[in-house]
Amino acid sequence: MTSHDVALIISDQRMPGMTGITFLKKAAEMRPQTVRIILTGYTDVDTLVESINSGVVYKYVTKPWSNGDLQQTVKRAIEHYETLKQQNRLVQENKRLQLCVKATVRGFVNLAMQMFDLKDPMLHSHVRRTAGYAADIGNALNMNAGELEQLSLAAMLHEVAHIRLPAGMRAPNSILRGEELESMHNYVGEGVKLIADVPALDEVAAIVNFRHEQYDGTGYPNRLVGDDIPLHARILAIADAYDEMREPPTDAPAFGHEDALLVLQSGGGTQYDPLLVSIFCDLDFSNEPQYTSAPVGAELALQI
Repeated sequence: MTSHDVALIISDQRMPGMTGITFLKKAAEMRPQTVRIILTGYTDVDTLVESINSGVVYKYVTKPWSNGDLQQTVKRAIEHYETLKQQNRLVQENKRLQLCVKATVRGFVNLAMQMFDLKDPMLHSHVRRTAGYAADIGNALNMNAGELEQLSLAAMLHEVAHIRLPAGMRAPNSILRGEELESMHNYVGEGVKLIADVPALDEVAAIVNFRHEQYDGTGYPNRLVGDDIPLHARILAIADAYDEMREPPTDAPAFGHEDALLVLQSGGGTQYDPLLVSIFCDLDFSNEPQYTSAPVGAELALQI
């Protein structure tokens, strides 16, 4: 039985040395998809209820049986087996496709991280630290593993647009107007589209897309207000801003921790979600992490 595909087993309940139910339980362990029918007398019917309810036995046939009825039962059992077999094929194919999608996402993220490192090692470090700070906020909000994964992926990919961006345009304090501002928005849009084109990263792309929205509705691209901005995007905006103040991408002076928190607090209610700013400011920075390697949330995302 271990080397053959068995569609149907018909067993008598009363056999020497082992009952039919015991035999079919062992058969179920070896071949879960095999359909199992038991032949029994009327006096044994009560003992079959649990086995039927637990799925060990598909049907029971009382003795003496009608050959016509038994043939119909066997026919339905074979049809049931073919249905189970097809369902199992679909489950296995779905698992295979999920593994392919995960491998694609993992490959895309790793490629993006390598490109960040080639473009600017500081950019590479920035996205990792941002992922760490974002994960800290997510953990404070008791986000589940799936939510943390999406948040960390968005944080690590939020600078994809800047791979093609001229160096002078990345500085957060740069004043961009007219064609330069329009060009910046186009680069960001292209980066979002690049992420969205990767299977299973559409939600991540939306987070990256809306991280430039501001709490008072003056941001872009859609001028969303308050809680209309996706939660993950509001978190990413704070984590990104904090890290760029602490580790500026240009020669601008870096902010100390307390000064950076004051800037975030001053922007609460206008640029940032005030509740999330408060949560971030309440985090324990006594042993402030540098996130020189992938933080917990980022490791989760890289291992999906």
